[in-house]
Amino acid sequence: MAANDNRLTFPASCHPDTLDLYAYWLGKCRGRRMPARADLDPLEIPPRILPGLCLVDVVPDARRYVYRLVGTGEVEVRGNDPTGKSVAEACFAPNPENALGCYDTVVETREPLLDVEPFTAPTGRYVTEETIFLPLSSDGTHVDMVLVFSHSKFALPGSTSLAALDREHRDAPSPAAARSGISKRLRTAG
Repeated sequence: MAANDNRLTFPASCHPDTLDLYAYWLGKCRGRRMPARADLDPLEIPPRILPGLCLVDVVPDARRYVYRLVGTGEVEVRGNDPTGKSVAEACFAPNPENALGCYDTVVETREPLLDVEPFTAPTGRYVTEETIFLPLSSDGTHVDMVLVFSHSKFALPGSTSLAALDREHRDAPSPAAARSGISKRLRTAG
């Protein structure tokens, strides 16, 4: 894959914040397959996006992925701060395999991944509508960090908005299916 082939095609329902962060990340690639963490400047990222960001380290041990930084919005939606914990022990997903599968896909392919499968928080108060995983690399080859942004919204259990969201996304592929087909579905030749 050439350096500029990492373009995604987004569904029409994609939130503008997700699109803005992706455009920022893509601009930081500067002809490379992916930017480094050092290329990112929080002052350049729209302030409304910062609370939904996470930085996750790719580590060479059994933990695999560890939360380095978790935005205040993510902490609120999760109900806890997973900073310093592994994704396997503190993920915010239907199950750890689901979350790990998304990270594994990004690390293996060295490409962004958009997960459009909605997930309702255990409290039922929030629904994560979409999550984008963006690879970062200090050497330009190996993914050593993943920038993650989730767009979540407040929803009460049984509310019309939650039911509508479930109907809207019920046919969305799972992250397990994503590993086999998301790049075909969400990517275009750049």
